[in-house]
Amino acid sequence: MRVFFYQSLIFLSKILGRWAFELVAWFVASGYFLFFPTRVGNSLRFYQALFPDRSRFYHLRCAWRQFHNFTDVFFDRFFLRGADDLTYTSEGLEHLQQALRDQSGAILLMSHVGNWEVAAHLLKRELQDTRLLLYMGIKHKEQIEGIQKESLIQSGIRIVAVDEDGGSPMDIVEGIKFIESGGVVSLAGDVIWKRDQRTVPVKFLEHEVWLPQTPHLFALLSGAPMFIFFAFRTGKNQYHFTMSPPISLVPASRKERDATIRQSAQKYADTLAAMVRSYPLQWFHFNSFLPSKPK
Repeated sequence: MRVFFYQSLIFLSKILGRWAFELVAWFVASGYFLFFPTRVGNSLRFYQALFPDRSRFYHLRCAWRQFHNFTDVFFDRFFLRGADDLTYTSEGLEHLQQALRDQSGAILLMSHVGNWEVAAHLLKRELQDTRLLLYMGIKHKEQIEGIQKESLIQSGIRIVAVDEDGGSPMDIVEGIKFIESGGVVSLAGDVIWKRDQRTVPVKFLEHEVWLPQTPHLFALLSGAPMFIFFAFRTGKNQYHFTMSPPISLVPASRKERDATIRQSAQKYADTLAAMVRSYPLQWFHFNSFLPSKPK
């Protein structure tokens, strides 16, 4: 039913224009804000940590705008196939281009800030000869997300789907081999896919949070550079990419592996905090991320 609704909405938007999508999406986002208090509570906790000196009304206003900004992400996702009019500026993309020229492979560490799916499509379009493998979690009974994954596959991006109840060690082996063959592996650095996944504690906005260990483990085992990558929406059909300089995980000894991974994860958490301060209304992590109290 949800898939039929969204497909009908997209079809209607192509006939009547973007305003039709935006009108319906405004009511949908407002409904989620009014009738899903748990998600609103997660957003409020985030904005309280991000802006501790501001009022509760300000935090509530940020959450309201966050919910409605997310509709722009959905709109851009659904129109990606014909999105030749999407434009972007970039900062640091030359670091990845150099790694590809060196045929070293690379790890892209993405986040649920901005629009990672548009970033994947535009990167594939910019770096046409680059092989890109994207790790994505599978949600139970997903419908809309399935359409998005299919769109990525059709654009030439390889998908490895990880179920929240399982997964296989071969998923990691496949990723390592892909990197060593000169490919680019992309993972989310701020989402834990499955219940038994290895995690690493970091400090984020004065809270202790747990991040997945896998991206940093890929960089350590493969020896390939890792890049922290963000794609922010700066206007209608406009995006800005930021990419960090290459991060290499080279422990001094085998005993130092865990410490090296923790340092890398903390560096990512610090970068993520700096970015959400610059683009606070593009934080689209609606599940619980911060604990109830800072540590």
